[in-house]
Amino acid sequence: MASSAPKRYTVTAALPYANGPVHIGHLAGVYLPADIYVRYLRAQQRDVKFICGSDEHGVPITIRAQKEGVTPQQVVDKYHAIIRDSFQDFGVSFDIYSRTSSKTHAEVASGFFKKLYEEGKFIEQTSEQYYDEKADQFLADRYIVGTCPNCGNENAYGDQCEKCGTSLSPTELINPRSMLSGNHPVLRETKHWYLPLDQYEPWLREWIVEGHKQDWKANVYGQCKSWIDQGLHPRAVTRDLDWGVPVPVAGAEGKVLYVWFDAPIGYISATKDLLPDTWETYWKDPETKLVHFIGKDNIVFHCIIFPTMLKAHGDYILPDNVPANEFLNLEGDKISTSRNWAVWLHEYLQDFPGQADVLRYVLCANAPETKDNDFTWKDFQARNNNELVANLGNFVNRAVVLTHKFFEGKVPAAVGFTTEDEDVLRQLQEFPARIGELIDNYRFRDALNELMNLSRLGNKYLADQEPWKLIKTDEARTGTVLHVSLQLAAAMVTLLEPFLPEAAARLGRMLNTEKGTWPQAGRPDALPAGHQLAEAALLFTKIEDATVEAQVQKLLDTKKANELAAAVAAPAKEDVSFEQFQQMDLRIGTIVAAEKVAKTKKLLKLSVDLGFDEPRTIVSGIAEHFLPEALIGQQVQVLLNLAPREIKGIQSQGMLLMAENADGVLSLMQPSSPVRPGSGVA
Repeated sequence: MASSAPKRYTVTAALPYANGPVHIGHLAGVYLPADIYVRYLRAQQRDVKFICGSDEHGVPITIRAQKEGVTPQQVVDKYHAIIRDSFQDFGVSFDIYSRTSSKTHAEVASGFFKKLYEEGKFIEQTSEQYYDEKADQFLADRYIVGTCPNCGNENAYGDQCEKCGTSLSPTELINPRSMLSGNHPVLRETKHWYLPLDQYEPWLREWIVEGHKQDWKANVYGQCKSWIDQGLHPRAVTRDLDWGVPVPVAGAEGKVLYVWFDAPIGYISATKDLLPDTWETYWKDPETKLVHFIGKDNIVFHCIIFPTMLKAHGDYILPDNVPANEFLNLEGDKISTSRNWAVWLHEYLQDFPGQADVLRYVLCANAPETKDNDFTWKDFQARNNNELVANLGNFVNRAVVLTHKFFEGKVPAAVGFTTEDEDVLRQLQEFPARIGELIDNYRFRDALNELMNLSRLGNKYLADQEPWKLIKTDEARTGTVLHVSLQLAAAMVTLLEPFLPEAAARLGRMLNTEKGTWPQAGRPDALPAGHQLAEAALLFTKIEDATVEAQVQKLLDTKKANELAAAVAAPAKEDVSFEQFQQMDLRIGTIVAAEKVAKTKKLLKLSVDLGFDEPRTIVSGIAEHFLPEALIGQQVQVLLNLAPREIKGIQSQGMLLMAENADGVLSLMQPSSPVRPGSGVA
């Protein structure tokens, strides 16, 4: 682990995938907390490098390129530019925003692989994988679709069914087909290299379970411990694909580095692009503290797999902390890029010009640090109007406006402090350390609340002292009150900057001062008597109902468009011969018993009378649509000659055929009048 007082920091934010723009969930979970942390370190005059870039390899890129009729490079070029510009306009202060399709990255990733390969750190394994004979290539999991064995979804991917959420392998799919040609793929042998995570399990247990129990977030530690306790297995570091970093080994033609292996090395290659001569200092010096900011879906990669890669290499430091956040939902629903259910950063910046800080504030105040949280436009409006405008903006505006009104815009002298004045100034001096400690412990939401407490302190002080009334009887005392208030405002120029950099800059211009270092932020004499202020200006403006209603309507329009798209009939599949159709044995059966499968939400165990001596047992993923008792006596269509399959320890001997409408509701496919069980479907 790095020392408690590191000489320098390397801070990384998870590489956004260049397959689409960045949305508010990404910001709340990764990029905003990382930026706050880095800006805070800079205010302490720490040596810190903030590293990020676009993750540009992998199957989803090639799938999108195929759909759009362009090259993978054109896809990543488009989204790299959108993401880079959005981050810049939002004020994320990367030292470099690089990309994994760069020449430097190819060299660094290849060199990393080659060192581990030459030192025998990988194991070679030959396995059978699906191959598309028409397309003449092996198929990645996402290039294979078929029927989910658990819920019957006919468009489940080779790694997961997105309808029921079950993790799958391609060979588990029923009737798998290639997304490239539509043909049924065949199994062929292929050789790949694997990182033997199981060999590093004792070290990982010592490093994580024993070494980081106290300082890593509970969600991070818990997920890591669970993986280790379940036992680790070798993981492929190469795959058969033509888009990615070529495997630098003879005989590995047509293979690239697996994107999960290649992408984290992007942090290193980006640092080398930034600092060609001194990059190693930030990755190999043990007095450097390495911190990864990620979302919870990347915990395993950054806490187990990447550290194992670094350990196997031997020359690199290990991450000191990986403060992963949970997910942010949108208006009560999971953010989905495929359904366009998101608030995209580049669109927000167009719709709310000059108001990046409002989004920064709302996302930090509602950050999913310990559990999933929800973003709503009504909450966005309320936080802006009630907290930024009525609290922070109101305090600063009153202090500056009254100074101009009563003292020609010059900081008045303090003529003797009362107990109340001294108490406020004492509290002021405590805020930098209090806020800083929370940031050091990655509690950004609490840190922001403490900052707002400073503003609340100022508002209460002004309300209690009432300088607008006091000026009528005691000008000197009024000057002292405004002097104290302006010291609080001056401290906020520095303390506000990590959270709301644009507002901090506007406040600095208003007070005619620049941000200082973090320890100096609580000084009670930051603005000397006689210091000339600039004209007062609003830090924040009220957001009207019509503005948020337009954003809500945009989401409602998206939901309606999704429903209409789902209502359109799916395109017809490829023709099959009459002989192929005849191979399917479709029968009418009567359900004679039904019960839920223990420890599942979606599965029912059905006994179906199909005219044989004994009923057939069928496991079906319809528990969320039908009560078991309501199914007894119902007649259903059954695919009889589907090969038996064990599901949750139950041998399933067929499949129910169901109709599904646009909103996902299932209906039984029944004869118009009762028929004898076992009757064929003609």
